[in-house]
Amino acid sequence: MTPNSVGFALVVLLVVLFVGKVVRMRVRWTQNLFLPSSIIAGTLALLLGPEVLGTIASWFGENTATEYLQAGGLFGEDMLSVWKTLPGLLISVVFATLFLGQKLPKPKEVYHLAGPQLSVGVAFASGQYVVGMLLAMLVLAPLFGMSPMAGALIEIGFEGGHGTAAGMIDVFHEVGFPEGGDLAVAVATVGLVGGIVIGVGVINWAIRTGRTTIVTEVKDRSLEEQRGLFRRDEQYTAAMMTSRPSSIEPMSLHAAFIGLSILIGICILEFLQWVEQMLWADKVELLRYVPLFPIAMIGGIIVQILLNKTGYDYLVDSNMMLRLQGLALDMLIVAALATISLQAIADNFWPFVLLCVGGIIINVVILLWLVPRTIPSYWLERGIGDFGQSMGVTATGLILMRIADPDGESPAFEAFGYKQLVFEPFFGGGVITALAVPIIYQFGPGWILGPMLALFIAAVAWSLLYWAKKSKDPHAEKLVQRKQESGSSPEPV
Repeated sequence: MTPNSVGFALVVLLVVLFVGKVVRMRVRWTQNLFLPSSIIAGTLALLLGPEVLGTIASWFGENTATEYLQAGGLFGEDMLSVWKTLPGLLISVVFATLFLGQKLPKPKEVYHLAGPQLSVGVAFASGQYVVGMLLAMLVLAPLFGMSPMAGALIEIGFEGGHGTAAGMIDVFHEVGFPEGGDLAVAVATVGLVGGIVIGVGVINWAIRTGRTTIVTEVKDRSLEEQRGLFRRDEQYTAAMMTSRPSSIEPMSLHAAFIGLSILIGICILEFLQWVEQMLWADKVELLRYVPLFPIAMIGGIIVQILLNKTGYDYLVDSNMMLRLQGLALDMLIVAALATISLQAIADNFWPFVLLCVGGIIINVVILLWLVPRTIPSYWLERGIGDFGQSMGVTATGLILMRIADPDGESPAFEAFGYKQLVFEPFFGGGVITALAVPIIYQFGPGWILGPMLALFIAAVAWSLLYWAKKSKDPHAEKLVQRKQESGSSPEPV
């Protein structure tokens, strides 16, 4: 494989992403489902790859053309081999940017505004582990002969999304469960699409039954919104210039901070693995299987703290980081879906269905039963964001909040953002997500089921016995009052 072939593979990947955007603009049902262009592009690439087009080509006998299509589909083996390596690389970029450019709020403000949100978020994440591990131990392992590590797939695919699922592919290979990576990406796809479809349905139901506070009637979305575009008269700033281009391009500077964060993460992980090898690797070996991306997130936190301490935090613009994160995530999703193994899903079809159904049920139950009893003010506007994240990615939650609260009148966006600062380091690709599979591999499923069941019970108890007692959230009401006085609204999703 030559550098030119690697570069050409990236060019084709971006072209496929563009085709996905064209489909989103032209095909109505993709607009109704709010399908991201990356999901459409990845699905198209999968259909044109060896898993679908190659299989169809095999029906027409053996010749040079059909052998080429069977090996690599329309794209070829070399290109697919490049795409297969991208998710494991790009996920570190996605996680390194999570806290770069973010201002850490005061602990008291986080506690009061994001406390109910955090309680619900922990219930979503730990509940997915409980359901997954019970399914693995009681059904998947004894009836289908699957590894108990399959119990972690719901949280990895739903709460973590495509990025986390793709980032765990190498880990699954190392622990002897190679089909786990393909199943995790497939679960993530079901979660993302299901999250949008179910979320929009719940919002419409809540509006019609008077359960919403902000939007009280169902409105038709504009054509531009359905196509995922802005109108010509809409003016939104994508990012802020933090350095003079004559010195260094602002995007180059932000990319450098990302690189520094990932390098710090590599050093931390190498050091931890070295300590493990020196002290206890002969008895227990966990850190060997921990992927880089959650540690890259810690590297990003360290870089941001250093910038805050030295007074140079103004050099990092959060919107610029979001743009770079979005580019990496779009490319990651296309590459991950394009190289997924449909055979692995077919071989484990019923376990795959059971995991998806179990994950959807626990998420819907928490949204419709626990959230209204936990969040005293604007429960639908705030809870729908956590539901969307627990089914897909953060962007899914933001899209649903945007539908339920178009002008940002509720505390939903602020509470969701504050909760993420505490939640992200642990679940949805954080430390717990990274350690779950190695722990199951080393010690057995009970070592995850027990703690997650205790955490789930604690989160539900905290929700019902503490936050549910508050008939009103004064911090939320003050925030809404300040918004009304200032007439401010959030950046568009």
